[in-house]
Amino acid sequence: MVLPEQEYDPKLALRAAKRRRPDPVDPVGFTIRDATLADMPHCREIYNHYVMNSVVTFDETPVTHAGMRAKFQKSQKSGHPFLVAESPSGEILGYALVASYRDKSAYRFTAEDSIYLGPGATGKGIGTALLGELIARATASGLKELVAVIADQGAEASIALHERYGFVESGRMGRVGYKFGHWVGTVMLQKSLK
Repeated sequence: MVLPEQEYDPKLALRAAKRRRPDPVDPVGFTIRDATLADMPHCREIYNHYVMNSVVTFDETPVTHAGMRAKFQKSQKSGHPFLVAESPSGEILGYALVASYRDKSAYRFTAEDSIYLGPGATGKGIGTALLGELIARATASGLKELVAVIADQGAEASIALHERYGFVESGRMGRVGYKFGHWVGTVMLQKSLK
């Protein structure tokens, strides 16, 4: 019960104003679903944007249609999740997948995740939703460890996203990639799945 003399207390008002408000809900709708072969041209376009414009991938040559199809087919063969975020109009806004961490059989319970969003799809909660679903699907598929290898420059949002989902930094490698005339390192993060 608020007494009349307490209706407006400047100290209480200031404390209320400082409380963190929830992030606004973005009006853009999307669904997350399993990727299909028909989605690969869209995924290729998204990926190649990063190849040509950033150091978040160390690829320097755009991936071909055949290359993206092969990545999808390898994912399907291994039983690893490959997801897309789709707008209500059918536009592919981003994708996420897990791939074998290494080819040696002892690594069979460990996978590396990748998430790429279209340039207009960042900052809308799509990456968060994709990573959450990817972790759930990876866990259900029997994987025990997820690894993220992220560029140490220009990918701060990706590092923060992974940390929000419980990934912890497990190592850094400096100057292991050379792109656009300068050296780039990597940050490795790891999450144990239940």
